Amino acid sequence: MAAKRLHQMIAAGYDATVSFDRALPRAAHRVFGEVTTIEAARGRLTLDDGSVLDYDYLVYAVGSRQLPSRIAGADEHGFGVAEFEDAVRLSSRLATLDEKAAVCVVGGGLTGIETAAELAEQRSSRITLVTGGILAPDLSDRARSAILRTLTDLGVDIVTESRVTRIDGSSCELAGGVRVEADCTILATEFGVPELARRSGLPVDDLGRLKVDDRLECSSHPNIFGAGDGVAVGDLSLRMSCQAAIPLGVHAAETILHRLDGSPPLPVIPKFAGRCISVGRRQGVFQRTTRADEATGMFIAGRAGAFVKERVCSSTTEWAVTPRRSPFYSWT
Repeated sequence: MAAKRLHQMIAAGYDATVSFDRALPRAAHRVFGEVTTIEAARGRLTLDDGSVLDYDYLVYAVGSRQLPSRIAGADEHGFGVAEFEDAVRLSSRLATLDEKAAVCVVGGGLTGIETAAELAEQRSSRITLVTGGILAPDLSDRARSAILRTLTDLGVDIVTESRVTRIDGSSCELAGGVRVEADCTILATEFGVPELARRSGLPVDDLGRLKVDDRLECSSHPNIFGAGDGVAVGDLSLRMSCQAAIPLGVHAAETILHRLDGSPPLPVIPKFAGRCISVGRRQGVFQRTTRADEATGMFIAGRAGAFVKERVCSSTTEWAVTPRRSPFYSWT
């Protein structure tokens, strides 16, 4: 599943899936199920159907998911967009609405921006984007202004510095009592990680991410390695993103290979390059960052920004399934 395409899926029916045949080599043995417990001392996994799998080495790569919202009425009337199943449910809901129905997107991060823009461009719906702070807080002021202009041109109503306190079937209520009409409310809010590591007694940080060192090894169990959104890497601050997950996955595999041949594994050295945001199909922003992921003054907007975003999205899957063919796969 290509999470970076889910906003396109809900707005225009884009196929956001990636087949296992494409993603995995033929020699890979596939087991479908949910791991409920990791018995690290025994090198064993328990699955939701009661079956068990033994392992010599384990790569913990559980990813991230949208956290349950604390907004009153969210469970009954809110729709997520961060996971495939949520996007399917949201697509079904949007299909029942009139083209001019009111839609409220809650959350001013990149997911909220891309979702609001895609819906505004593909539908005649009235789109409102509500955020408790400023829009795109991690971007430079000029890049943020470019996004604001494009959203405004698309007809999106933007409400900043305002918290949604309640959702019902026809509106969102803001902290000051103002109500925003909404036949459908989309939640693009906080992300978190599965509780598997914590539930299994493995070392985790305050967010529940598996703690690993800069070689991606778990200190308490040296045959467990971590990669992606679900791990905390030493003292590094890595945002949840495919830009980090892909090289971390490769690095975890390389660390295991080093262990197998007796050579010392290398530490992770982050090499962030930028942040890509689509603002509809024809406009976008590429925000250049330092290797430490701090926004610089350099950015590309407009059609050029959309081109860069699409090239990155199109290439990401290829980098993930054939990482050694990409010059960007390595964080060493």
